[in-house]
Amino acid sequence: MSAPNEPLPFPADWASMLVLVPHPDDPEYGIAAAVAKWTAAGKRVRYALASRGERGIAGMDPQQAGPLREAEQRRAAAIVGVDPVAGVEFWDFPDSNIVNKPALRAKIASVIAHDRPDVVVAVYGAPEFAPGMPNQRDHIEFAAAVTDAWDAMASTPRWLFQGGPGPSHVEDVDAYLDTAVESLAAHEVYLSVLDPATAVPEQARKVVDMTTSALPGRRVAGFRLIRSAEA
Repeated sequence: MSAPNEPLPFPADWASMLVLVPHPDDPEYGIAAAVAKWTAAGKRVRYALASRGERGIAGMDPQQAGPLREAEQRRAAAIVGVDPVAGVEFWDFPDSNIVNKPALRAKIASVIAHDRPDVVVAVYGAPEFAPGMPNQRDHIEFAAAVTDAWDAMASTPRWLFQGGPGPSHVEDVDAYLDTAVESLAAHEVYLSVLDPATAVPEQARKVVDMTTSALPGRRVAGFRLIRSAEA
């Protein structure tokens, strides 16, 4: 039983999940350890990404960066048990210009309706991760589009969550932290350009440590409940 104000355990009675994010590496910044735990337990997790992250590598032409980042995302997904082909889908909305418009909302709704998952996890959409740590505009717009698309659907999955800080629910991930680090480190070129002075595995470890909260005696991945179809 959770103490007052302590996050609830993430629901366990589901079989399939759809993770919706705007860019490659977004699943690895926070929820990869939980995904590794879930797939190891036999649950089906699939990723859908609005863009290929083609503008995410400084100094690299988008036509080169897009395929490279797609390949890195597929490798990262495979490490946590997500099928790197059938389980990873790219939509080709423009990186760094993702906006909450009808075309994006329609795509989100159509993929949810087609997949019919039990639970959807979207990227974190609040303006800040913490005071002085602003969220990216693509994330904010995409998260809003997911919620708006959900609200317009006649039939929805059981739950919509966002992964990130201030969680309402958590998943214990102590045994899967190394797998999460390996998954993020699969974005090798992206991370090596992002911070050339720090080795990629060290960068990945710092991110996983930062994005998996420490509760008394355990490490958790956090999720904020946005919508529920439960009575």
